[in-house]
Amino acid sequence: MDVESMNLIMITSKIFRYKQMYLEKALKKYGLSSGSSPYLFNLEGNEGISQNGLSKELGNDKAMSARTITKLVDLGYVYREQDEKDSRSYKLYLTEKAKEVLPKIHEDVQTLMSLITEDVSEAEMLITMQSLKKILINIRRLNEFEN
Repeated sequence: MDVESMNLIMITSKIFRYKQMYLEKALKKYGLSSGSSPYLFNLEGNEGISQNGLSKELGNDKAMSARTITKLVDLGYVYREQDEKDSRSYKLYLTEKAKEVLPKIHEDVQTLMSLITEDVSEAEMLITMQSLKKILINIRRLNEFEN
């Protein structure tokens, strides 16, 4: 593997870790973790999605999603309703508490984004996003092929 390819892996890994550390601190005041925020963000635009559907959408395994969703239910951010068509399945919805807190969480994430992209031009950001989207598509395809 060439040095630049290895650097891409190391850099994206470090970005992810530092982002998680920042979000852990920012979300602590809500009783949330960095791992639970993607569930809330996804539910914000997909209320009524099944637990399995949410797990697939986020790319997390079912067991991890079940633990995270149970925690969000216990914290009062999410509630489940049994699916009328499939009694084994539950639809997920945000509570009023979640709807009140989400704008504040979005502000925290926007602050993070402003800080980490401070010296990045709009053109650089666009190229970076386009490149990362292509890489994401490729890695998803690779994982789907191997499963």
